[in-house]
Amino acid sequence: MPKPYSYDLRQKVIQAIKLDGLKISEASILFSISRNTINLWLKRLDSTGDFQALPNQPPGNGHKITDWTKFREFALSNGDKTQVEMAKLWEEQISDRTISRALQKIGFTRKKRLMATVSAMKANERFL
Repeated sequence: MPKPYSYDLRQKVIQAIKLDGLKISEASILFSISRNTINLWLKRLDSTGDFQALPNQPPGNGHKITDWTKFREFALSNGDKTQVEMAKLWEEQISDRTISRALQKIGFTRKKRLMATVSAMKANERFL
């Protein structure tokens, strides 16, 4: 995301328009800023009393599952069901893909054994 204009530059532009009587189009050419940006600053000045840049808040993810201990218990009790069935049983409306990501996050697996099967042949017998 681009960096906002500095507060010092904003002050100079607003001062040139309000105190010095410079037109918005002239100020935009002088300071190399679009007229729309200056209009937004002036509108913000009228509504809030200041033309400070708004804080940068990137869009976040509204997580559906927040209580992980409760979800672990839910996964252990409903581990025999499919993810679609688990999504229908969860207290809030949630997708099966969200259930999948949550199960992966807590380390829940459907595998019967944690270790892969080991060959019955001994290492020295394989090459004979």
